[in-house]
Amino acid sequence: MSAVAHYYTLPDTPYDLWVRGELAGFLRLPDDGTRVEVIGGEIVVSPGPTLAHNLIVSDINDRFAEARATVPGFSWRCVQTTDLNLVRLGDGYVPDLLVIDVDVAREARQTAARYLLPPQVDLAVEVTSPSNAANDREPGQLRLTSTKWGGYAATGIPFYLLVDRDPRLPRTTLYAHPNVHAGTYETLTTWKFGETIHLPEPFGLDITTDDWEPCDR
Repeated sequence: MSAVAHYYTLPDTPYDLWVRGELAGFLRLPDDGTRVEVIGGEIVVSPGPTLAHNLIVSDINDRFAEARATVPGFSWRCVQTTDLNLVRLGDGYVPDLLVIDVDVAREARQTAARYLLPPQVDLAVEVTSPSNAANDREPGQLRLTSTKWGGYAATGIPFYLLVDRDPRLPRTTLYAHPNVHAGTYETLTTWKFGETIHLPEPFGLDITTDDWEPCDR
């Protein structure tokens, strides 16, 4: 399960340690795919995702790759589990997938960038797991800190695709039109598992979800 660390004495702020790539070391986390993020100012540690989770991410990635290979002028690339530095919020995320322009990808490669910044990202994708779902969704009224939904909106990322594997209501939601002052999105469209996702322009592609399954109860 994901955990919020409250009792560590750290030599710097969690965010500054995260930016320098030192936070996991100070927390003595195993090198087994465990993710450490700073969400709403809190340290959040999550286990590595399951195969079912990763296959959904791969399905989305593959669809973008197919479009790059077949659609003239298609300018989008996907990167998985790349650090995203939300400087203005003092947060650091490890999104499941980020969609960036090919020019952004080229520059990041040339400069050997450690992380991406929100202005470089056009679409963020998260696939929920039982351990982290609350951190990915729109926050409820009782939540005191921001979620990644709010962080993506507050930093102006144009689109957020949330694949929610909740067995009670598995669905995919596309959020758009971020309000950076309020840290909120408008819900653009929602699809049930088995329905085809349509990503509007500037992406303009469809993603089938026939093989997607909810989490185990």
